[in-house]
Amino acid sequence: MTKVALIGAASGWGAGFRQAEDGPRGLREYGLAERLGERGVAARWAAMVSTQKHWRAFPDLGPPETFELVARHNAALADAVAESVPAGELPVVLGGDHAIAIGTWGGVARRMGGAPFGLVWMDAHLDAHTLATTPSQNAHGMSAAVLLGHGMPEFLAIAGGVLRPEHLCYVGVRSYEVAEWALLRRLGVKIFYMEEVRERGLAAVVTEAVRIASTDTAGFGLTIDLDGFDPEDVPGVGLKVADGIRGAEAARVLQGIGRHPRLRALEIVEYSPELDREQRTATLVLDLLASMLVPASLRASQPLSAA
Repeated sequence: MTKVALIGAASGWGAGFRQAEDGPRGLREYGLAERLGERGVAARWAAMVSTQKHWRAFPDLGPPETFELVARHNAALADAVAESVPAGELPVVLGGDHAIAIGTWGGVARRMGGAPFGLVWMDAHLDAHTLATTPSQNAHGMSAAVLLGHGMPEFLAIAGGVLRPEHLCYVGVRSYEVAEWALLRRLGVKIFYMEEVRERGLAAVVTEAVRIASTDTAGFGLTIDLDGFDPEDVPGVGLKVADGIRGAEAARVLQGIGRHPRLRALEIVEYSPELDREQRTATLVLDLLASMLVPASLRASQPLSAA
């Protein structure tokens, strides 16, 4: 049985909607670990990595202070991912805004000893801005660029260049700026836009994305930004983008990926309990994790669990 180490990454300083800082604690209060246990998944809270300043106490804080808070938080998160999870447990990082990807995948890279890894990035956005191109000045729009080796020095010191462009694949993109798109195009990163997901079907696209992320690598990860889903399914996110992936379909398609022998970590980000309605978004997080992680003996099929 796969043992799961839940790591809360409680920071909203990378986003314009900072309520995502409350996401990990909201999921813990929702009883995520216990509910996963009821579905046959052995899960425990291994760490809760918080920022030095809660967003409610400093509502008007902006750059460069927010960048410093994001950098410190990601450095601590990378340590937690790399060092607080024993061998044999799968790290599952729960955000927090998508700036936490710097810490999550910087920690995974360290945990893997610098061996090459791939990443499937399910998101409505590209998150590939640098300080020179970002219109919002929000760090959650920069994390993918940092992993590819482009961005602010304080972020690059944590995870700069840990990911090669040919090992990154996006799924469900439908909202982006030209400058970040141009960087990824120049680097040769594969992007499955939402139009192609609808035309080919999510299952076919995810299968190809996993193949890209696992080819010539020592393992791969999956990061899921909840705003990649249709707003109908995720009221508890700050940036809602119409016509996204449907939650039930994603849970079905991703079934068993948590038991893939080369999976190194999972990450789910941008949950804001304050914005949720009837715990619909929290329930989707539970459904996704249960589907991805449920033991083989409790499943009828294993579409993504083979090497």
